[in-house]
Amino acid sequence: MQRIVHLDMDAFYASVEQRDAPALRGRPVAVGGRPESRGVVAAASYEARAFGVRSAMPMARALRLCPELVVVPPDFAKYKQVSQQVMALLRACTELVEPLSLDEAYLDVTENAWGEPYASRVARRLKEQIRRETGLTASAGVAPNKFLAKVASAWRKPDGLTVISPARVEQFLQQLPVEALWGVGPVTAAKLRALGISRLVQVRTADPGLLRRAVGAMAEELRELASGRDERPVRAHRETKSVSSENTYAQDLTDLAEIRSEVARMAEEVAEVLVRKRLAARTVTLKVRYAGFVTVTRSHTLSVPTREPERIAAWALQLITRTQAGPRPVRLLGVGAHGLVAEEIAGF
Repeated sequence: MQRIVHLDMDAFYASVEQRDAPALRGRPVAVGGRPESRGVVAAASYEARAFGVRSAMPMARALRLCPELVVVPPDFAKYKQVSQQVMALLRACTELVEPLSLDEAYLDVTENAWGEPYASRVARRLKEQIRRETGLTASAGVAPNKFLAKVASAWRKPDGLTVISPARVEQFLQQLPVEALWGVGPVTAAKLRALGISRLVQVRTADPGLLRRAVGAMAEELRELASGRDERPVRAHRETKSVSSENTYAQDLTDLAEIRSEVARMAEEVAEVLVRKRLAARTVTLKVRYAGFVTVTRSHTLSVPTREPERIAAWALQLITRTQAGPRPVRLLGVGAHGLVAEEIAGF
């Protein structure tokens, strides 16, 4: 039987800032852009969350909810450095570490460097090491599979440890709302609740036809998760599926020359990442969000994979002609590379 740990740093960006600036400790803090520049909240301290401030919220709204909110600009280089410290501690315990982002990861500790048979002890020891080495707290969930471990890690935040033994799986599932299922956001949850499905376990007995109409191809996967089953292994090396660069602008762009300049710059950034990761792309994409929050994407698939900035830029610029960018004000631009292949396959 697998012993899976999901470890999630608590309010990571905000906690790093509070650690490094004692004056911020105990105060509501939001990491993100300035409200006058259409900034959004990247992370909120638990003091800020008490006022309803959440990540991805417009900073202007966050300040209305919490006038005493301290807004701190993000320092991603610093967060990445701390993340590398944490991931090194995890990998010293087991090679089977699957990072999901800078601040969370899955670990398969069925076998571990410490020879510890109890995953709960592994998780507790990791939490103690992280606190000692970084001055930060993490929450952990321990369970027989990835789905349950992730739900468990959020159960007692911050600085929590929740263990779901095989014998407790059914008891734990009985407590969960339908929103606990992966892929069930507010829109899907509303559809399920309209069918009388408000609790996770009700998915098991739902009419298959009605469930399929509500969630489409996800129906069978949700039924498996609702039964506590998740066969996905922890993968130590996650395949890079795409590379992108995008930016939201404080003032809408209306000058086509400026838009083209920004797209060319992003194409160069994408190419740099492809070279660094020793990859090439089959498809170039352009993302445009207009002033009214309407978002469009355009793409072109190449006959030969590339990582050359000039070629990526040329196609991204060509894709602009298939949008209304310029005549219609632009709030966000993004350039992406998809259909990635290793450089040796592409012939580099």
